Amino acid sequence: MLEIRIDRKCYPDRGGRPHVALSGLNLTVQRGEFVCVVGPSGCGKSTLLNIVGGLDRELDGQVTMDGAFPEDVGFMFQEPRLMPWMSVLDNVLLVAREGGASEGDAARQRERAIALLRAMELGDVLDAWPARLSGGMMRRVALARAFINEPELLLMDEPFVSLDTPTANRLREMLVEQWQRCGASVLFVTHDLREALALADRVCFLSAAPGRVVLDLAVDLPRPRDAASPAVDRLYQALLARHPELLGGLASGERGIERNGAAACGAPATGSGVRVSDTMGRTPRGAIE
Repeated sequence: MLEIRIDRKCYPDRGGRPHVALSGLNLTVQRGEFVCVVGPSGCGKSTLLNIVGGLDRELDGQVTMDGAFPEDVGFMFQEPRLMPWMSVLDNVLLVAREGGASEGDAARQRERAIALLRAMELGDVLDAWPARLSGGMMRRVALARAFINEPELLLMDEPFVSLDTPTANRLREMLVEQWQRCGASVLFVTHDLREALALADRVCFLSAAPGRVVLDLAVDLPRPRDAASPAVDRLYQALLARHPELLGGLASGERGIERNGAAACGAPATGSGVRVSDTMGRTPRGAIE
């Protein structure tokens, strides 16, 4: 299990003054669980991923996965970050975990990369340069690269932002297929609540900076899901009707909550597809299942 405790994360702002990005944040992700993080701009979502991924170690707090800092991690950023001088296939192989030095190990890595790219519907462009690809195709290459080592933990920072709706929907389908195949734990940052409800087992909402979890929702809608489906839309509408300021970082009835916040906010209407949990991941007594 991934356990995140950030007592305080501070860095200098543009004027050199200390800026507290995260404070009092507690979050867990079970093995194989898909958790989305939603919050207002500047609340520390990307900072959270950088801390969990080991890109930023300067904080007061602790991040562990099964008792140790997570090492087996895949990362997908907002931009594909492909090497322009390398082919599609070589971009995926670039991060492939080294096995032995034998030709057989290299051949198996290559076969796995080709299989992933074919699953991403990129089998016809294995030798193409990134400049020849569309934006959606480049994101698919980045998604294949994130899964090449079948990591225990996959971190995703708004990976489908700015894509057109059909392309983003297809990429979400591919993501879920690969996640279900390899069983990784996923921590996925997004500003799109419908996307979060379509993808996640749980959605954790952050407050405005300094970011902390103000609401932790377990999403019980059956899979597969579509972000534009009536079921997701009903859930979206019910959630914002109960918590109209949620996307601004506030859960209704509570300002500045730190613990047991969701229980204080009340549960959505029966049949909404949501189970409300407190910030420590427990289901409060009387919550709607």
